[in-house]
Amino acid sequence: MRVEDIMTRSVKVVRPETPMVEVVTAMCLYRVSGLPVVEGDERLIGIVSEKDVLARMFPTLDDLMEGMAGVDLDEMMGTYKEVFRLKVADLMSYTPITVRPETHILKASATMASHQFRRIPVAEDGSLVGMVSLGDVHKAIFQTNVQEAIGRPQVVEEVESD
Repeated sequence: MRVEDIMTRSVKVVRPETPMVEVVTAMCLYRVSGLPVVEGDERLIGIVSEKDVLARMFPTLDDLMEGMAGVDLDEMMGTYKEVFRLKVADLMSYTPITVRPETHILKASATMASHQFRRIPVAEDGSLVGMVSLGDVHKAIFQTNVQEAIGRPQVVEEVESD
C-alpha cells in the first residue's frame, strides 16, 4: 500500500509572512501540532510546529549547566507573548523531510519514527500534495488485516415482526 492511498489531500497551510498569532491560535483551537509552510504555487519550504513555538521558552544550555538555580520558569512561560509579534518565517523549520506519494506506507512510518514525527508532508517535485500520519498508517493496516482475518462483513437483513 502506498502513501497516496491513505494520505490527507486537503491540508491547512501557512505562508512565511503569516503572523504567528494566527498560527498558534489555530494550533490551540483546532488541536493541530504543526503546519506546512508553502509559497507560490504550494511549493513546500518548511514546517512550523508547536515544538518550534515552545522552544523559544526552553532553558538554554547555559541555564542547564548552571543548575537552573536562578531560572524563573514561570517568568520564562510569560515570554510566550513574544511569539505573537513574530511571523512564521521567524520560527519555522526549513527544508522539511518529506515522503513521496508512491512511498510504501511502512517506509513512510519508519521515516516518521526515526525523526520522532507523528505526521509528515507528502511532496512531489517540491510541491505539497498531502500529509500522512502514523494514525493514517495504523488505520490502513488495521483495515487490511481485519478484512483478511474475518472477511467482509455480511449484510444483516432486518425482518419486521408481526
